[in-house]
Formats: sequence, C-alpha cells, structure tokens
Amino acid sequence: MKKVIVVTGASSGFGRLAAEALANAGHTVYASMRAIAGRNAAVVEQMAQFSRDEGADLRTVELDVQSQASVDAGIARVIAESGRIDVIVHNAGHMAFGPAEAFSPEQYAHLYDINVLGTQRVNRAVLPHMRERREGLVVWVSSSSSAGGTPPYLAPYFAAKAAMDAIAVQYARELSRWGIETSIIVPGAFTSGTNHFSHAGSPEDNGVVAAYEAGPYAGFGEQIQQAFAAIVPPEADVGLVAEAIVEAVDAPFGKRPFRVHIDPTQDGADVGFAVLDRVRAEMLHRVGLSDLLVPRKRHAT
Repeated sequence: MKKVIVVTGASSGFGRLAAEALANAGHTVYASMRAIAGRNAAVVEQMAQFSRDEGADLRTVELDVQSQASVDAGIARVIAESGRIDVIVHNAGHMAFGPAEAFSPEQYAHLYDINVLGTQRVNRAVLPHMRERREGLVVWVSSSSSAGGTPPYLAPYFAAKAAMDAIAVQYARELSRWGIETSIIVPGAFTSGTNHFSHAGSPEDNGVVAAYEAGPYAGFGEQIQQAFAAIVPPEADVGLVAEAIVEAVDAPFGKRPFRVHIDPTQDGADVGFAVLDRVRAEMLHRVGLSDLLVPRKRHAT
C-alpha cells in the first residue's frame, strides 16, 4: 500500500538513500532538508531529476529540525499536499570527532539539539495527526555505538545517539496503544557512502587538542580513523540501511521489526541491544504492562 513518508536529514547519506529507495518502492516520499533554495538547491534538482528518470514520487520540503517553526511549516505543507503522513523517518543527525575534553558544553548541547531535540520537534508536529488516525510508523535511525564497542574521540556524538535511542524505546511504549508502530534501524560504522566522517564537527578548544597531540595521544585521532576504516569490509554496502528501512515500511501491521542491525564491523551492538531490550520487556511483563510491547490495531478502543 502506498504511503506518505517524511525523511529528515535527507540531503545526503542514509537519509538520501532511504528517500530514493522508498520512492522507488512506490511511496510518496518527502525528502526534508534545510536551505532547499540555498546550499541544497542542487540536491533538490537532482531529486527532481531522479523522480523523472525513475517514475518515482520523490519530493523535497524545507525542514530544519533545529527550528520548531520550520518543522511545523514543513509538516503542514506535507499534510496540505498529501492529506496525511503515514511514516516519519528520524534520520537527521550530525557527528563530531575529537577528544571529549576539547568540546565546549555548547558543542555538546548543539549535538544534542540536532540528534535528540530535533526528533522531539518533529514528533510534536507529526504525532497528533497519527494519533488522530490511530495508525502510523515511526522509524528511528540509531547507532550501534549505543550498545556496541565504541572507540574514543566520538563521545559527544555517541552520547547524543544513546539518548535518542533511549527516547525511541520509550516512545514505542507510549505510542503502541494508539496503533502507532516503531522500528529502530541500527547502522554500524560505514566509513564510505555517507558524509558522517567527512563532515564531522571538530572541538572548539584547540589548546586542549594541542595538549593531547603533544602528549601520550599524539596522532591518536588519525590512528582511530585508520583502525576503524580497516575493520570495515570492502564490500560493506551502505545501501543496506536504506533497504532495511524499506522492508520495515513495507511489512504488514504487527509484523514490523522493533530493531534491525546493519553492521559491517560486527561491533557487538546486536548482542548489547538484545540484552537491553529483553530487560526492558521483562520489566513491562513484571508490572503488568506487556500489552505495550505490541501495537494495537486501529479499531481497538
């Protein structure tokens, strides 16, 4: 069944791949991003050409997850044009790389704002419509860093993604009685095919960075990146993340996976999350709230 889907942060990386794959699967997809008339104007034209070439329904919409006004306007436009939103894909995010100490508190807050508060702004705009219809799907693009092996120098980003994943789990329980489903997609490290590493932010405190470089961590940043790249198999296909999102969207109600791992490095997140999710589920069973683990059908009261 054709669905109306909004993908955040869809100008590049996982978001763009997912938007194109979902459109090719027959859905109406709104690839949301900032500055569609500015720095992303070329992306907008490329997506329009993609639609013409593929016979797909891929559209673009201005939406800055750091602005509630922008989010509200973007979501309102989608609903005005298409009448509804069936799926929201939380993909917008940003990475930062460097010694944890060298990042200012404001940088930590900035990353939290993009990776966590951005999802809340979008949810507050989208979920009222889904709750009114008592159906929908919320897809969260998480990170294997939240439960797997994590190298140093990525602390601000990892902290934000861990917070986002924890919020996604809680939202799943709070939305299940509304008939709204949740799927959490957990990519591992893909060092090519996305802009995560090439566009990663840097610490503001150059003095602290210099101290680390002059001390026992000299060259450590480069060592981490080389080591990380070395364990990613050459055949690792970032497109598998988009395929997992398409499969979750196309699955029938009640059969959608709660969590899917796509991890070429096998960093252990599948094991870590299996334990975490089971512990959380067991607690709900113990307190008599196990119904929250299964979304209710639309006609339920």
